[in-house]
Amino acid sequence: MKNKKTGDLAALASIPLIMTLGNSMLIPILPQIAKEIHISSLQVSFLITAYAVVAILLIPIAGYFSDKWGRKKIIIPSLIVAGIGGGVAGAASWIGGGASIYWIVLGGRVLQGIGAAGAFPIVLPLVGDMFDDDNEVSHSLGIIETSNTFGKVISPILGALLGAWAWYVPFLSIPILCVLSLLLVLFLVHEPERKDSGQPLREFISSIKQVFKEKGRWLYAIFAIGGICMFLLFGVLFYLSDQLEKKHGLEGILKGLVLAIPLAALCLASYLTGKRIGKDKRLMKWCGVGGLVLATGSLFGISLFNNIYYVIACLILCGVGIGIVLPSSDALITEGIEKKLRGSITSIYSSMRFIGVSLGPPVISLLIGSGHMALFIVVGTVSLIGVILLLTLVKPEAGAGESGRKEQAARKPAHQP
Repeated sequence: MKNKKTGDLAALASIPLIMTLGNSMLIPILPQIAKEIHISSLQVSFLITAYAVVAILLIPIAGYFSDKWGRKKIIIPSLIVAGIGGGVAGAASWIGGGASIYWIVLGGRVLQGIGAAGAFPIVLPLVGDMFDDDNEVSHSLGIIETSNTFGKVISPILGALLGAWAWYVPFLSIPILCVLSLLLVLFLVHEPERKDSGQPLREFISSIKQVFKEKGRWLYAIFAIGGICMFLLFGVLFYLSDQLEKKHGLEGILKGLVLAIPLAALCLASYLTGKRIGKDKRLMKWCGVGGLVLATGSLFGISLFNNIYYVIACLILCGVGIGIVLPSSDALITEGIEKKLRGSITSIYSSMRFIGVSLGPPVISLLIGSGHMALFIVVGTVSLIGVILLLTLVKPEAGAGESGRKEQAARKPAHQP
């Protein structure tokens, strides 16, 4: 990788790390928040849901404007808004009193969701813009995905540590983290010069429709796979967290450390996969298939036994599988779309991932009552659907974008058009 791009990549990698911390580190302290501000478990769950729903709705809009105005012009104000949202939520007990505290925290989370919509989702197309070599793009996306996953690894531990001081301290840490990332982006990220100012809205909508008309089969499959992976990840983590606390009495930092084990496996797998896949789109596909097969087998395997050590071992394998899938999917969708529409298409992909995050915990909470075996048979079946989609609909050997077409053209005999 070119040395001049190392600083840019380090700054960009800080964004998914900080956005992940800003959301995931609240999960271990949600019961504490509910107790401190006297709200129900349903109300406290809305602090996660509101963030995700707002992000889902706004990510495609942020993607369009990043294509039109430039990536940094969206990322920078988004980091500012996310930081303000964290500050509002953290200061709620000083601003209001009684029942109003909850609504102020919820409002802060909505602001965070608005900021998140224009931050991490825009990083993926910016990485694709910065590098011309497909090997560098794939490796860089692997680093970005690893940073995102590393945030998930440390978030339960950091959330428990900060929450030990007071329930609002994790919220107050978010503005500090956002300022750090903002400074890195301002001074280290050098966005490639844009050759045009983007498309008018009507022309843009027409172009998006044309993209889905030509490439809809594999795009829909990658969107679904991204959502499935996040559904599996957050669903099984919710299950493990629930079981560790209710059946084994683990709470706080110790529970966070156990939750971090499968996430650490996912983090390592993401990094190694991004480094390995290079520009080979067929390898990206088959890495994704292998990762999903590993995750599917692990989830069906969990259904057979309910021993906690066996469950954790299977979840480690599941984490490895998801860690292989994510950078492969990121690379396929980033390199398969031309630059002028890359931000918009990858933003839709990011929205699907947020949908998976939102659905995982509530669906698992409903399935827990059906029993251990039934729960993991259902979850394993969802993962199996991802395998089938990837096998049948994603065919990069037939051309999955601009670079894919160039490779095919280079292999054609001279007499062919």
